[in-house]
Amino acid sequence: MTLPDVLRHRDFNLYWAGVVLSQVGTRGAVAANLYQVYQLTGSIAYTGLVGASQAVALLVLSPLGGAYADRVDRRRLLQLTQGVAMLVAVVLAWLTLTGRAQAWHVLLAVVLTTAAATFDQPARQALIPALVPRSQIGQAIALLNPSRELAVLVGPLMAGVLIALGGPGLVYAVDAGTYALLVVLLAGLRVPGLPPATERRSVLGSIMEGARYIARRPLIYNLMGLDLCVTVLSAYRVLLPAIALDVLHVGSTGYGVLAGAPSAGALLATYSVFRTLQRSRRQGRVLLVCIALYGVAAIGLAWAPVFVLAVLAAGLLGAFDAVATTIRHAAVQIDTPDEIRGRVTAFHQMTSRGGPAIGDAVMGGFAGLVGPAVALTVGGCGPILVAASFWWRGNVVRSYTGEVPAGKNGELRQETQAGSESRRGG
Repeated sequence: MTLPDVLRHRDFNLYWAGVVLSQVGTRGAVAANLYQVYQLTGSIAYTGLVGASQAVALLVLSPLGGAYADRVDRRRLLQLTQGVAMLVAVVLAWLTLTGRAQAWHVLLAVVLTTAAATFDQPARQALIPALVPRSQIGQAIALLNPSRELAVLVGPLMAGVLIALGGPGLVYAVDAGTYALLVVLLAGLRVPGLPPATERRSVLGSIMEGARYIARRPLIYNLMGLDLCVTVLSAYRVLLPAIALDVLHVGSTGYGVLAGAPSAGALLATYSVFRTLQRSRRQGRVLLVCIALYGVAAIGLAWAPVFVLAVLAAGLLGAFDAVATTIRHAAVQIDTPDEIRGRVTAFHQMTSRGGPAIGDAVMGGFAGLVGPAVALTVGGCGPILVAASFWWRGNVVRSYTGEVPAGKNGELRQETQAGSESRRGG
């Protein structure tokens, strides 16, 4: 069997391994955060504050993180952010293992870790074009997203086992170790130290340039809006502790299995994802169908009467989300020149990561009033209605084919140079 071309690049393979290792710890820690806050407070609404804490950091700091991803050495920036997150994990592990941890400690740790990630994620995405040729960016993302899902599967499963053995503090200690491993692996990458040279504007000017670029790209801002609607309306993650402990009565290990099931579904869908990115010219339609089916799966999870069916529904959530997310991420990366990629990625993460965080807070509060089943049923109707609205009218999302218009690479540079000449002439 012939390996995909993207796997013939040594630096991409090293980066790929590092991302998976880091995500194992991170996703395990997120699952432990939710479990620990629910365990300490017994409140779904309070547990939703984990998502609110993430949302605050993402929405406030993401544009700044994107600006720096386009201004400094992206590899060094990644190492710095991983180091900060490692220190936070060490402190939270110590507080938890010594019995001193309170709910607000967990929320503060979530804010600090997410703050580091707002600088980390744009740099991660923007680094990809330095590791593979532009023609293979879609393949790289098609492999990276499902591979991260492997970590999202292993992380919560690991968290469930470690919580049963030694409590959430043990999970945080392992998380700190994975951060340290990624710092070491990043040191072995052979990539250019800085993005392509561009005019050095102020940080605010750089952020505004990224916003203006998105405003001129209907495909990008429509995908961002679609992403935000779906993730806010159908956030299910915050409900999993209550479903596992109070509805299905399967304990912490069962919670780990349920939290990992979406990633198992995403991994099983890997071949379909990769094939779609390589061959399909109806990616927009595939995206909308998967979003609608995601809503159906969420409703199935809400009313699953037994654990096996709940795991199946959660697996389908992951499978449909993997296809839709990969198409969205690849479209944004392919449609963006490298010199502005960090800023565009930062704005995109405000919806792709900020949406679920906001959704956790909204869904947690709503479920506190009406219960998890009704809340997730109402939320599951959201993706179905949103996908239908895009399907029944002509738009750039439905007609998206996955192809890049000729000349896209130099378009921003030409616009920037023209603007500079105009300012000098004035």
